[in-house]
Amino acid sequence: MQGVSLTSEQIRAARAVTGLSIRSLAEMSGISVSSIKRYEAATGVPNASKGHLNVLKEVYEAHGIQFVGTPDDDPGIRVTTPSL
Repeated sequence: MQGVSLTSEQIRAARAVTGLSIRSLAEMSGISVSSIKRYEAATGVPNASKGHLNVLKEVYEAHGIQFVGTPDDDPGIRVTTPSL
């Protein structure tokens, strides 16, 4: 079970804002390119395994992204100062 509920829309928005390619995100997170593509193509909360959504959240937070709202109540992102 996932501890984090990021939506595919939040995942796509975070990658767009950070300017990360899918390949670089895969390298940073240890998640395969095909899994990231699948998560971004989903609707709502993607069916992810092995804590992948937690890992993506951590990578994006290090790049200055905060995830706001819940999947059912105004999910979005906020851009802050990166901790890198």
